[in-house]
Amino acid sequence: MRYDINLSILFTELPLLRRAEAARAAGFTAVEYWWPFDTASPGDREVDEFVRSVEDAGVSLAGLNFFAGDMAAGDRGIVSWLGREKELTDSVDIAIGIAGRLGCRTFNALYGNRVEGQDPAAQDEHALSTLDTAAVAAGRIGARLVLEPLSGADRYPLKTAADAFAVLDKVGRDNVLLLFDLYHLGANGDDLDAVIEKHIARIGHVQVADVPGRHEPGTGNLDITGYLAKLAAAGYDGYVGLEYKPSGRTEESFDWLEGRR
Repeated sequence: MRYDINLSILFTELPLLRRAEAARAAGFTAVEYWWPFDTASPGDREVDEFVRSVEDAGVSLAGLNFFAGDMAAGDRGIVSWLGREKELTDSVDIAIGIAGRLGCRTFNALYGNRVEGQDPAAQDEHALSTLDTAAVAAGRIGARLVLEPLSGADRYPLKTAADAFAVLDKVGRDNVLLLFDLYHLGANGDDLDAVIEKHIARIGHVQVADVPGRHEPGTGNLDITGYLAKLAAAGYDGYVGLEYKPSGRTEESFDWLEGRR
């Protein structure tokens, strides 16, 4: 397995632009991020500083989220949010520009919550349109989108792999795949074995954290190393993103990887 570290949730004791260097010092050669800016349209200087922080650390960018709204306030994406098309388009353009410089080919397009006053059916139709447009744009550089079911977000409509596949089937593009996050799917009670067995070809990225607590593997009830072995045996050869909250010091949360990196 190839592992990358999500620097939007790990090494948060450091400023964002210093985290890639810390990841490299910890032995990682690839990183991923949620949207690393405060707005959907950061200035060129801010983008350049972010790109330089990754380049200077000597790591690869394995994954990047599109702008997802105010995550701290509970937003979980704007793909299905009517009226925020420009923000999404701006962030897609910027993300693709960053990917062109850093080699990233996986973008997480968070679907978005149900919005008060908006018809859910209209939101879903809007999501199909925005996903299609973003998929076409990503396809121009040979990149993929991944769609992620979430736990702990009552207004977010995609909670199981089946929920995501229903959307993917309607979009109908080969470069729109499932983000197989063991934590979110496990917390929601999904059948992880069945997803691996039946849908391995539709998994575009994998992320891990243990259930409950969202801490590193070995702190909860999920057999994460067992699931990773099943993914590898089934043919998954992409990155596995570490997307957990360390139960202690960040460096100590990598002990479960001893001998695997």
